[in-house]
Amino acid sequence: MTEALVISDLHLGSENCQARELTMFLEEIADGSRPTKCLILNGDVFDSIDFRRLKKHHWKVLSLLRKLSDDIEIIWINGNHDGPAEIISHLLGVEVRDELVLESGGRKILFHHGHRFDKFIDDHPVITAIGDFIYRVLQKIDSTHSFARTAKRKSKIFLRCASKIETRSIEYARKIGCDAAACGHTHHALANESGPIAYYNSGCWTEKPCRFLSVRDGRVELHSYSEIRQETAQETLLV
Repeated sequence: MTEALVISDLHLGSENCQARELTMFLEEIADGSRPTKCLILNGDVFDSIDFRRLKKHHWKVLSLLRKLSDDIEIIWINGNHDGPAEIISHLLGVEVRDELVLESGGRKILFHHGHRFDKFIDDHPVITAIGDFIYRVLQKIDSTHSFARTAKRKSKIFLRCASKIETRSIEYARKIGCDAAACGHTHHALANESGPIAYYNSGCWTEKPCRFLSVRDGRVELHSYSEIRQETAQETLLV
């Protein structure tokens, strides 16, 4: 059985949250078709703590998380959009942390959201807000999200921030004796195993393809849930 599944940056409350796919993913965990001992929510589950922005499918996600917490361990790692930990913990009855070290297959894997190493947000709030607005407009224009994704990946500011988060996360993981580090925050899914300290990013659920990480026997793998759903649908049509 998978020891942990890791998702991040759901941004419940935002118009771009892929809540329907997220609901299907959580239902697969609940019905045993995607079994796991632990579900790690690596930050930014909410877009903001204004619950009036939550839509029907967003509440469905929260309901499923609350139900799952009775059967498996759920660990919520606080992100920069999530708000005070005590509010989150009371809402779903799950443990909230700033970081987590998971031991698997003789390896220690550090999980944290990543925003602690992103000083650009604090230093340039106006530019950050403008960038977020443009990114969301591009997502609305193109339902495949390819324009938004390409624009973000080619942004020098984004590339510098993402690189800094990766570098600082690896340095921190090495300092505390971990073999790997896994973040969210950048929305850029990544598996970099080229160095002595591996680095992973679980991507996001606000653009397609939606991504997640799995941990089993010390091995961390990056998956595309959107592509898995498409393959399943094609197989069903062929049967």
